[in-house]
This record gives sequence, structure tokens and C-alpha cells, in this order.
Amino acid sequence: MKALSLPLLLLFASLFAACATVPETGRKQLLLVSPQQEFQLGLSEFEKLKETTPVSSDRAAAARVQRVGERIASVASLPGAAWEFVLFDEADTANAFCLPGGKVGVYSGILEITRDESGLATVIGHEVAHAVARHGAERISEGLVVQFGGELLGQVLQTQSGAARELILGAYGLGSQVGVALPHSRRQELEADQLGLLYMARAGYDPREAVSFWQRFSAHAQAKGAGGIEFLRTHPLDSTRIDRLQANMPQAIAEYERATRSQ
Repeated sequence: MKALSLPLLLLFASLFAACATVPETGRKQLLLVSPQQEFQLGLSEFEKLKETTPVSSDRAAAARVQRVGERIASVASLPGAAWEFVLFDEADTANAFCLPGGKVGVYSGILEITRDESGLATVIGHEVAHAVARHGAERISEGLVVQFGGELLGQVLQTQSGAARELILGAYGLGSQVGVALPHSRRQELEADQLGLLYMARAGYDPREAVSFWQRFSAHAQAKGAGGIEFLRTHPLDSTRIDRLQANMPQAIAEYERATRSQ
């Protein structure tokens, strides 16, 4: 066990030094990746995606995505971000994403659910929030810790039989996924909902429209047969998201009224 003390000390030191705080929510998070590394990764992956996925030729829809994105980005603080909002031509995909550094992609299939700019602001506000909260870097960091923990456990179990060692390591992997990764992914999604609600309100979009969007999205998902047990999902149930949005609505409405008074 003495041979493990130095790696463990280095790990604990790095974890202590890498503690950060999510803007607005105040949640503590672990970040072992620098903003520069994170932004470069996001830029590289976004450029690859634009080479392999067709960009929409619908100029009006693309302009709407750009317009809403710029309004949301103007009230979101992400130093060094190179914001880019691209509408991808995938009618069967009702989704959107944001890569580190401010690279936002919207698939055309979600436009029938967003319907208007307020619905689109709900989606883009959520994705921008992922970037501001540095959720991508946080997932990478936690993955590194889980990997390191697995390696340390493997060293501890070297004296165990092969079958026992594999069983324990398998249990560690499953426990890390179900007990850590998936719950944290759902927390990040709810946090992005909370931040996105504030961003759309500050940008002058009625935050109450976020609930309407999620109700439409839930109906769309049910029609497609989506569902499942929440603790096995990367995303919370739509009903959970709507309840949380309602709980955060008073603050968002206050932000919206402040923003519209100043216009």
C-alpha cells in the first residue's frame, strides 16, 4: 500500500486545486481540464461535424437560429468564447447540442417543436448554459478520476484470483456508471435548464414559454415511444424538468420583467 501513497497524494492535491464553482447556481465542481484545452477540443469536433453533417439551406430558419443564439449569448458570460450557431439539416433529429467554447448546433427536426423564437430560446439557452457551466470539462474530469480509481483498485486486487478481480472491477465500473455518472449527468441537465431559463429571460424571451416547449417535447417523445426508468437515463424525465422549471420560474419572471422594462 505504501507504493500507492504518492499517486493518491498527487490525486488529492490536484482535486483540491481543481475545485471550481458554477456561475449562478454556486454548485462546486471538479475541473481538471483548462478552458484552452476544452475550447480547442470543442472547435476541433465542431469542424469535423460540419464536414460530415449537412448544414441547412433554409436561410430563414438558419437566420432565426442565429438571431436567437446571439441574443442568448449576449447575456451569458463565457470569457474567450467564439460563439457559433449552426442549423443542421436533419429533419428526423429533434435535438441540439453545445460543444465547449460556444459551438452550438441545432438539428432542424426540433424546429417543429420549438415553433417560435421563445421555444428556440428555451433550447439554445439550455445549450449555452452547458458551455457556461463547463459541463463538458467536468465530465472529462470525472471520467479521469473514475479511470484513475479503477487503476488503483486494479493494483490493490493484484493478489486476488482472476475471477474475483474481474468481478470486483466489473462492479466498480457498473457502480461508477449508475451511481455517479448517470445521476451527475441528470444534475447537469437540470442545472442547464435552470441557467437557460435565466438566460432566455434576460434576453427578453418569456420564460413561461419554456414550460410550453417541454410539454410539447414530452408529447413528441411519448409519440416516439421514449421513456424508461429515470435512474438509468442520462437525462431527467420530462415531468421532472417541468417541475423544476416551475420551481425556478419566479426568479426567471423577475429577470424577464427587468429585461423588458429596460428595452
